[in-house]
Amino acid sequence: MQFQFDSYMRDMVQPMRDDLTRIGITELRTPEEVVENLEDSKGTALLVINSVCGCAAGQCRPGVAKALQHEVKPDHLYTVFAGQDKEATAKAREYLAPYPPSSPSIALFKDGQLVHFIQRHQIEDRSAEMIAGDLIAAFEAHCK
Repeated sequence: MQFQFDSYMRDMVQPMRDDLTRIGITELRTPEEVVENLEDSKGTALLVINSVCGCAAGQCRPGVAKALQHEVKPDHLYTVFAGQDKEATAKAREYLAPYPPSSPSIALFKDGQLVHFIQRHQIEDRSAEMIAGDLIAAFEAHCK
């Protein structure tokens, strides 16, 4: 029975993964990939903590997509999927201190340091355009 559930979840979640990967965001699926890409990274990096939450689909992923259409954007684009790639997400959250676990959420790093973070409570009840505007302002401030 567990095998069928796992297969069902993979099939259900794949379109949610695709929302980000089809716009050029790289999935980090293991703790090792997280360390390799975030530890002491140079330049700017966006990390989206993806989730099955309705606000992820309704506002977060579309807001990220809109923001990435802006001419100024991060050098590197990454995502981890909360609840699915649990170990990778746990490792990624180590870089988000002092913020508590939050999904969906969006982090911007510059030279390995967290410089901007949007928590779930800042995504809920906001439009994709508002989230995109917040990200674009962060890109303008940190990615030039």
